[in-house]
Amino acid sequence: MADRIRERTKKLTVCAMLCALGVVLMALGSLIEVLDLSTAALASLLCIYAVIELGGFYPWAIWLVTSALSLLLLPLKTPALFYGLFLGYYPILKEKLERLPRLPSLLLKLVTFHGALGILYLILRLFLPSALAEYGQKWLLPVLYGMLLVCFLLYDLALTRLISFYLFRLRARFRMHQ
Repeated sequence: MADRIRERTKKLTVCAMLCALGVVLMALGSLIEVLDLSTAALASLLCIYAVIELGGFYPWAIWLVTSALSLLLLPLKTPALFYGLFLGYYPILKEKLERLPRLPSLLLKLVTFHGALGILYLILRLFLPSALAEYGQKWLLPVLYGMLLVCFLLYDLALTRLISFYLFRLRARFRMHQ
């Protein structure tokens, strides 16, 4: 019984540290605006570690707490929106989706991307219509969509490579259970 409590405490402590690190990373992106998407992507890597080493509800808790704290504390909310709407939970879903055969996995990843993009569009439309007015040119939205789709596919590929690199090269150093 004491070992179970000790193990849960250890996991919860690591979870709290990962949340704090994620908020700090996104605070950096909030202070230096050109890094907002990059720091949100870096913070999402913390969820990968949690999926591999902690399992269970811990990755979801990291995503939720980091998203909420970032929305509450950051002066610029862009990194928190990127992280909360897509980059934070996608690595957690990716692990589940890649257990499926290749084609259904890819289709569900694309559905996830389009759902997140739709929610982002609705948020922009409701709360920041002036931001969408900048993209009023008819040709600009399809170009932006194409660029976002390519970025998503590259992000998915980069996550796959980073996960493989972690599993085969780094896991022995950062592993929770030695």
